[in-house]
Amino acid sequence: MEVLHDTCIVPPGRLTSGSGGQYAVYTPWFRTWVRHVHENLDLLELVETPTKNPESTRQKFAHLFQCPIPSAPENKTLSKEDRERFRALWPAGEHEAMKRLSKFADQAIGKYQQNRNIPSNPGTSSLSVHFASGTLSARTAVRTARGRNNTKKLDGGNEGIQTWISEVAWRDFYKHVLVQWPYICMNKPFKPEYANIEWSYNMEHFDAWKEGRTGFPIVDAAMRQLRSMGWVHNRCRMIVASFLCKDLLLDWRMGEKYFMEHLVDGDFASNNGGWGFSASVGVDPQPYFRIFNPLLQSEKFDPDGEYIRKWVPELKEVKGKAIHDPYGRGAAALAIKAGYPKHIVEHKGARERTLAAYKKGIDSGL
Repeated sequence: MEVLHDTCIVPPGRLTSGSGGQYAVYTPWFRTWVRHVHENLDLLELVETPTKNPESTRQKFAHLFQCPIPSAPENKTLSKEDRERFRALWPAGEHEAMKRLSKFADQAIGKYQQNRNIPSNPGTSSLSVHFASGTLSARTAVRTARGRNNTKKLDGGNEGIQTWISEVAWRDFYKHVLVQWPYICMNKPFKPEYANIEWSYNMEHFDAWKEGRTGFPIVDAAMRQLRSMGWVHNRCRMIVASFLCKDLLLDWRMGEKYFMEHLVDGDFASNNGGWGFSASVGVDPQPYFRIFNPLLQSEKFDPDGEYIRKWVPELKEVKGKAIHDPYGRGAAALAIKAGYPKHIVEHKGARERTLAAYKKGIDSGL
Protein backbone atom coordinates (compact mmCIF):
# COMPACT_ATOMS: atom_id res chain seq x y z
CA MET A 1 0.00 0.00 0.00
CA GLU A 2 1.29 3.43 -0.93
CA VAL A 3 0.03 6.28 1.27
CA LEU A 4 -0.54 9.59 -0.49
CA HIS A 5 -1.38 12.98 1.01
CA ASP A 6 -4.43 14.24 -0.86
CA THR A 7 -6.70 16.26 1.42
CA CYS A 8 -4.76 19.45 0.71
CA ILE A 9 -2.67 20.52 -2.27
CA VAL A 10 0.08 21.67 0.09
CA PRO A 11 0.34 19.46 3.20
CA PRO A 12 -0.03 21.28 6.54
CA GLY A 13 3.25 22.37 8.09
CA ARG A 14 4.99 23.13 4.81
CA LEU A 15 4.28 26.88 4.82
CA THR A 16 5.71 29.10 7.51
CA SER A 17 5.88 32.85 8.03
CA GLY A 18 9.07 34.86 8.44
CA SER A 19 9.03 34.06 12.15
CA GLY A 20 8.80 30.36 11.41
CA GLY A 21 5.22 29.83 12.54
CA GLN A 22 1.91 29.06 10.86
CA TYR A 23 0.20 31.99 9.12
CA ALA A 24 -2.98 33.22 10.78
CA VAL A 25 -3.89 35.62 7.96
CA TYR A 26 -4.99 34.34 4.56
CA THR A 27 -3.44 36.88 2.15
CA PRO A 28 0.26 36.39 3.05
CA TRP A 29 -0.41 32.66 3.44
CA PHE A 30 -1.87 32.52 -0.09
CA ARG A 31 1.13 34.30 -1.59
CA THR A 32 3.39 31.73 0.07
CA TRP A 33 1.08 28.89 -1.03
CA VAL A 34 1.27 30.02 -4.67
CA ARG A 35 5.05 30.38 -4.53
CA HIS A 36 5.41 26.93 -2.95
CA VAL A 37 3.25 25.27 -5.61
CA HIS A 38 5.19 27.03 -8.38
CA GLU A 39 8.42 25.72 -6.86
CA ASN A 40 7.00 22.20 -6.37
CA LEU A 41 4.93 21.48 -9.46
CA ASP A 42 4.73 17.81 -8.54
CA LEU A 43 2.03 18.88 -6.06
CA LEU A 44 -0.33 19.29 -9.03
CA GLU A 45 0.64 16.04 -10.73
CA LEU A 46 -2.19 13.52 -10.85
CA VAL A 47 -1.75 10.03 -9.45
CA GLU A 48 -2.40 7.10 -11.75
CA THR A 49 -5.58 5.10 -11.23
CA PRO A 50 -4.87 2.09 -8.99
CA THR A 51 -4.71 -1.25 -10.80
CA LYS A 52 -7.30 -3.94 -10.21
CA ASN A 53 -6.81 -6.29 -7.27
CA PRO A 54 -5.54 -9.74 -8.27
CA GLU A 55 -8.09 -12.56 -8.10
CA SER A 56 -6.24 -14.07 -5.16
CA THR A 57 -7.17 -11.04 -3.07
CA ARG A 58 -10.89 -11.86 -3.11
CA GLN A 59 -10.10 -15.45 -2.19
CA LYS A 60 -7.63 -14.68 0.58
CA PHE A 61 -9.77 -11.92 2.12
CA ALA A 62 -13.18 -13.30 1.23
CA HIS A 63 -14.48 -12.64 4.75
CA LEU A 64 -13.83 -8.91 4.25
CA PHE A 65 -15.40 -8.65 0.80
CA GLN A 66 -18.47 -10.61 1.95
CA CYS A 67 -18.91 -8.59 5.15
CA PRO A 68 -22.30 -6.81 5.12
CA ILE A 69 -22.25 -3.02 5.17
CA PRO A 70 -23.97 -1.85 8.36
CA SER A 71 -26.90 0.51 8.16
CA ALA A 72 -26.42 4.15 9.10
CA PRO A 73 -27.40 5.09 12.66
CA GLU A 74 -31.03 6.15 12.91
CA ASN A 75 -30.13 9.77 13.72
CA LYS A 76 -27.90 9.92 10.62
CA THR A 77 -30.46 8.46 8.20
CA LEU A 78 -32.25 10.68 5.70
CA SER A 79 -35.93 10.28 4.96
CA LYS A 80 -36.83 8.67 1.63
CA GLU A 81 -37.98 12.07 0.34
CA ASP A 82 -34.70 13.74 1.31
CA ARG A 83 -32.61 10.93 -0.18
CA GLU A 84 -34.39 11.23 -3.52
CA ARG A 85 -34.15 15.03 -3.53
CA PHE A 86 -30.44 15.12 -2.66
CA ARG A 87 -29.61 12.42 -5.19
CA ALA A 88 -31.31 14.49 -7.88
CA LEU A 89 -29.63 17.73 -6.78
CA TRP A 90 -26.21 16.26 -6.09
CA PRO A 91 -25.51 13.18 -8.23
CA ALA A 92 -22.80 11.22 -6.44
CA GLY A 93 -19.46 9.86 -7.55
CA GLU A 94 -16.21 10.81 -9.23
CA HIS A 95 -17.62 10.79 -12.76
CA GLU A 96 -20.37 13.23 -11.80
CA ALA A 97 -17.77 15.43 -10.09
CA MET A 98 -15.62 15.52 -13.23
CA LYS A 99 -18.64 16.35 -15.39
CA ARG A 100 -19.52 19.27 -13.13
CA LEU A 101 -15.91 20.48 -13.03
CA SER A 102 -15.55 20.31 -16.82
CA LYS A 103 -18.81 22.16 -17.40
CA PHE A 104 -17.83 24.91 -14.96
CA ALA A 105 -14.33 25.23 -16.45
CA ASP A 106 -15.72 25.41 -19.98
CA GLN A 107 -18.66 27.72 -19.40
CA ALA A 108 -18.36 29.82 -16.25
CA ILE A 109 -14.90 30.01 -14.71
CA GLY A 110 -13.77 32.88 -16.94
CA LYS A 111 -16.49 35.13 -15.49
CA TYR A 112 -16.29 33.79 -11.97
CA GLN A 113 -14.97 37.06 -10.55
CA GLN A 114 -17.97 39.03 -11.88
CA ASN A 115 -20.65 36.50 -10.97
CA ARG A 116 -19.50 34.73 -7.82
CA ASN A 117 -21.38 36.96 -5.34
CA ILE A 118 -24.76 36.91 -7.12
CA PRO A 119 -26.81 34.06 -5.61
CA SER A 120 -29.37 34.04 -8.44
CA ASN A 121 -26.59 33.59 -11.02
CA PRO A 122 -25.24 30.04 -11.54
CA GLY A 123 -21.71 31.46 -11.68
CA THR A 124 -20.15 29.30 -8.97
CA SER A 125 -18.91 25.74 -9.43
CA SER A 126 -21.05 24.05 -6.73
CA LEU A 127 -18.20 21.56 -6.37
CA SER A 128 -17.92 21.90 -2.59
CA VAL A 129 -20.03 18.78 -2.08
CA HIS A 130 -17.47 16.76 -4.04
CA PHE A 131 -14.51 18.31 -2.23
CA ALA A 132 -16.14 17.49 1.11
CA SER A 133 -17.02 13.91 0.19
CA GLY A 134 -13.70 13.14 -1.48
CA THR A 135 -15.05 12.49 -4.96
CA LEU A 136 -12.93 15.36 -6.29
CA SER A 137 -9.51 16.49 -5.12
CA ALA A 138 -8.46 20.12 -4.89
CA ARG A 139 -5.41 19.11 -6.92
CA THR A 140 -7.55 17.98 -9.86
CA ALA A 141 -9.69 21.12 -9.65
CA VAL A 142 -6.76 23.55 -9.62
CA ARG A 143 -4.95 21.62 -12.34
CA THR A 144 -8.08 21.74 -14.52
CA ALA A 145 -8.51 25.49 -13.93
CA ARG A 146 -4.86 26.13 -14.74
CA GLY A 147 -5.32 24.18 -17.97
CA ARG A 148 -8.03 26.64 -19.08
CA ASN A 149 -5.79 29.65 -18.42
CA ASN A 150 -3.31 31.31 -20.76
CA THR A 151 -0.51 30.90 -18.21
CA LYS A 152 0.76 28.21 -15.86
CA LYS A 153 0.97 30.77 -13.06
CA LEU A 154 -1.77 30.27 -10.48
CA ASP A 155 -1.89 34.00 -9.76
CA GLY A 156 -1.77 35.19 -13.36
CA GLY A 157 -3.85 35.32 -16.53
CA ASN A 158 -7.65 35.29 -16.52
CA GLU A 159 -9.04 37.08 -13.47
CA GLY A 160 -11.90 34.63 -13.02
CA ILE A 161 -9.57 31.64 -13.00
CA GLN A 162 -7.21 33.35 -10.56
CA THR A 163 -10.05 34.15 -8.19
CA TRP A 164 -11.50 30.65 -8.29
CA ILE A 165 -8.11 29.08 -7.55
CA SER A 166 -7.73 31.43 -4.59
CA GLU A 167 -11.14 30.30 -3.32
CA VAL A 168 -10.13 26.63 -3.58
CA ALA A 169 -6.97 27.55 -1.65
CA TRP A 170 -9.11 28.75 1.29
CA ARG A 171 -9.84 25.04 1.96
CA ASP A 172 -6.12 24.37 2.36
CA PHE A 173 -5.75 27.43 4.59
CA TYR A 174 -8.45 26.41 7.04
CA LYS A 175 -7.12 22.85 7.25
CA HIS A 176 -3.63 24.18 7.94
CA VAL A 177 -5.10 26.36 10.70
CA LEU A 178 -6.92 23.40 12.25
CA VAL A 179 -3.75 21.30 12.31
CA GLN A 180 -1.75 24.09 13.92
CA TRP A 181 -4.40 25.19 16.44
CA PRO A 182 -6.56 22.11 17.12
CA TYR A 183 -8.34 23.77 20.06
CA ILE A 184 -10.59 25.57 17.56
CA CYS A 185 -12.42 22.25 17.11
CA MET A 186 -13.19 22.25 20.83
CA ASN A 187 -15.79 25.05 20.76
CA LYS A 188 -13.18 27.69 21.48
CA PRO A 189 -12.52 30.94 19.61
CA PHE A 190 -9.09 31.40 18.07
CA LYS A 191 -8.34 34.44 20.24
CA PRO A 192 -8.81 33.80 23.98
CA GLU A 193 -10.01 37.36 24.64
CA TYR A 194 -13.12 36.63 22.54
CA ALA A 195 -14.20 33.87 24.95
CA ASN A 196 -15.82 36.37 27.33
CA ILE A 197 -18.49 37.77 25.01
CA GLU A 198 -21.93 37.40 26.59
CA TRP A 199 -24.04 35.78 23.89
CA SER A 200 -27.81 35.66 23.76
CA TYR A 201 -29.53 32.27 23.80
CA ASN A 202 -32.96 33.47 22.69
CA MET A 203 -34.36 30.24 21.19
CA GLU A 204 -37.30 32.01 19.56
CA HIS A 205 -34.82 34.07 17.57
CA PHE A 206 -32.76 30.97 16.78
CA ASP A 207 -35.82 29.09 15.55
CA ALA A 208 -36.85 32.06 13.38
CA TRP A 209 -33.33 32.14 11.89
CA LYS A 210 -33.32 28.39 11.22
CA GLU A 211 -36.77 28.41 9.63
CA GLY A 212 -36.30 31.51 7.47
CA ARG A 213 -38.84 33.79 9.15
CA THR A 214 -36.72 36.64 10.50
CA GLY A 215 -38.48 39.30 8.42
CA PHE A 216 -35.25 40.02 6.53
CA PRO A 217 -35.94 38.58 3.05
CA ILE A 218 -32.33 37.87 2.03
CA VAL A 219 -31.68 36.04 5.32
CA ASP A 220 -34.89 34.05 5.05
CA ALA A 221 -34.23 33.13 1.42
CA ALA A 222 -30.81 31.76 2.28
CA MET A 223 -31.99 29.73 5.25
CA ARG A 224 -34.81 28.22 3.22
CA GLN A 225 -32.37 27.32 0.45
CA LEU A 226 -30.21 25.57 3.05
CA ARG A 227 -33.14 23.54 4.37
CA SER A 228 -34.28 22.59 0.87
CA MET A 229 -30.97 21.88 -0.88
CA GLY A 230 -28.52 21.12 1.91
CA TRP A 231 -26.44 23.86 0.32
CA VAL A 232 -26.44 27.63 0.20
CA HIS A 233 -24.54 30.21 -1.84
CA ASN A 234 -21.32 31.37 -0.12
CA ARG A 235 -22.25 35.06 -0.09
CA CYS A 236 -25.50 34.12 1.61
CA ARG A 237 -23.64 31.96 4.14
CA MET A 238 -21.76 35.07 5.19
CA ILE A 239 -24.95 37.15 5.36
CA VAL A 240 -26.85 34.70 7.56
CA ALA A 241 -23.82 34.03 9.77
CA SER A 242 -23.28 37.73 10.35
CA PHE A 243 -26.99 38.14 11.05
CA LEU A 244 -27.01 35.37 13.65
CA CYS A 245 -23.95 36.68 15.51
CA LYS A 246 -24.13 40.42 14.97
CA ASP A 247 -27.87 41.17 14.69
CA LEU A 248 -29.27 38.50 17.00
CA LEU A 249 -26.12 38.24 19.15
CA LEU A 250 -26.62 34.47 19.24
CA ASP A 251 -23.64 32.24 19.99
CA TRP A 252 -21.79 31.54 16.73
CA ARG A 253 -21.34 27.91 17.78
CA MET A 254 -25.10 27.37 17.48
CA GLY A 255 -24.93 28.42 13.84
CA GLU A 256 -21.75 26.44 13.18
CA LYS A 257 -23.40 23.26 14.52
CA TYR A 258 -26.63 23.87 12.59
CA PHE A 259 -24.70 24.28 9.33
CA MET A 260 -22.75 21.06 9.88
CA GLU A 261 -26.02 19.23 10.56
CA HIS A 262 -27.63 20.46 7.34
CA LEU A 263 -24.92 21.12 4.75
CA VAL A 264 -24.38 18.34 2.23
CA ASP A 265 -20.95 19.92 1.64
CA GLY A 266 -20.18 20.24 5.35
CA ASP A 267 -16.42 20.43 5.92
CA PHE A 268 -15.45 21.06 9.53
CA ALA A 269 -12.34 23.17 8.90
CA SER A 270 -13.99 25.40 6.29
CA ASN A 271 -17.24 25.68 8.22
CA ASN A 272 -15.44 26.59 11.42
CA GLY A 273 -13.25 29.06 9.55
CA GLY A 274 -16.23 30.71 7.89
CA TRP A 275 -18.10 31.10 11.16
CA GLY A 276 -14.97 32.39 12.86
CA PHE A 277 -14.63 34.99 10.11
CA SER A 278 -18.26 36.13 10.27
CA ALA A 279 -18.39 36.20 14.06
CA SER A 280 -14.96 37.88 14.22
CA VAL A 281 -13.65 35.20 16.59
CA GLY A 282 -11.41 33.22 14.21
CA VAL A 283 -8.16 33.68 12.37
CA ASP A 284 -8.05 36.40 9.72
CA PRO A 285 -11.39 37.77 11.01
CA GLN A 286 -13.33 40.83 10.11
CA PRO A 287 -12.82 43.40 12.85
CA TYR A 288 -15.63 42.88 15.35
CA PHE A 289 -17.06 46.28 14.49
CA ARG A 290 -17.59 45.34 10.83
CA ILE A 291 -21.20 44.21 10.72
CA PHE A 292 -23.12 43.27 7.58
CA ASN A 293 -26.23 45.35 7.00
CA PRO A 294 -28.68 42.74 5.62
CA LEU A 295 -30.64 45.35 3.65
CA LEU A 296 -27.52 46.70 1.91
CA GLN A 297 -26.28 43.18 1.24
CA SER A 298 -29.62 42.31 -0.30
CA GLU A 299 -29.69 45.38 -2.54
CA LYS A 300 -26.11 44.86 -3.68
CA PHE A 301 -26.11 41.12 -4.39
CA ASP A 302 -29.76 40.45 -5.27
CA PRO A 303 -30.67 43.81 -6.85
CA ASP A 304 -33.75 42.58 -8.71
CA GLY A 305 -34.90 40.24 -5.96
CA GLU A 306 -34.71 37.10 -8.12
CA TYR A 307 -33.16 35.02 -5.37
CA ILE A 308 -35.59 36.27 -2.74
CA ARG A 309 -38.67 35.62 -4.89
CA LYS A 310 -37.49 32.06 -5.60
CA TRP A 311 -37.05 31.08 -1.96
CA VAL A 312 -39.61 33.36 -0.27
CA PRO A 313 -42.67 32.86 -2.49
CA GLU A 314 -44.85 34.92 -0.10
CA LEU A 315 -43.11 37.97 -1.56
CA LYS A 316 -43.33 37.06 -5.25
CA GLU A 317 -45.96 39.73 -5.89
CA VAL A 318 -43.87 42.49 -4.28
CA LYS A 319 -42.52 44.83 -6.94
CA GLY A 320 -39.26 46.72 -7.25
CA LYS A 321 -36.99 47.60 -4.35
CA ALA A 322 -39.71 46.83 -1.81
CA ILE A 323 -38.68 43.19 -2.13
CA HIS A 324 -35.70 43.90 0.15
CA ASP A 325 -37.80 45.43 2.94
CA PRO A 326 -41.54 45.09 2.27
CA TYR A 327 -42.69 46.63 5.56
CA GLY A 328 -40.36 49.59 5.25
CA ARG A 329 -40.97 50.28 1.56
CA GLY A 330 -44.71 50.37 1.11
CA ALA A 331 -45.50 46.69 0.57
CA ALA A 332 -46.75 45.95 4.08
CA ALA A 333 -50.27 45.07 2.91
CA LEU A 334 -48.94 42.41 0.54
CA ALA A 335 -46.58 41.03 3.17
CA ILE A 336 -49.31 40.84 5.81
CA LYS A 337 -51.72 39.15 3.39
CA ALA A 338 -49.07 36.57 2.49
CA GLY A 339 -48.20 35.97 6.14
CA TYR A 340 -44.64 37.22 5.90
CA PRO A 341 -43.31 38.40 9.31
CA LYS A 342 -41.94 41.78 10.32
CA HIS A 343 -38.28 42.22 11.35
CA ILE A 344 -37.60 40.30 14.56
CA VAL A 345 -34.94 42.92 15.43
CA GLU A 346 -34.16 46.44 14.32
CA HIS A 347 -30.75 46.42 12.66
CA LYS A 348 -29.43 49.73 13.98
CA GLY A 349 -30.30 48.95 17.59
CA ALA A 350 -29.02 45.38 17.25
CA ARG A 351 -25.75 46.68 15.88
CA GLU A 352 -25.25 48.99 18.85
CA ARG A 353 -26.02 46.17 21.29
CA THR A 354 -23.51 43.90 19.54
CA LEU A 355 -20.74 46.50 19.56
CA ALA A 356 -21.24 47.03 23.28
CA ALA A 357 -21.23 43.28 23.99
CA TYR A 358 -18.08 42.66 21.98
CA LYS A 359 -16.23 45.59 23.53
CA LYS A 360 -17.21 44.52 27.05
CA GLY A 361 -16.20 40.93 26.43
CA ILE A 362 -12.88 41.78 24.82
CA ASP A 363 -11.98 44.35 27.48
CA SER A 364 -12.66 41.84 30.26
CA GLY A 365 -10.46 39.26 28.56
CA LEU A 366 -7.40 41.48 28.13
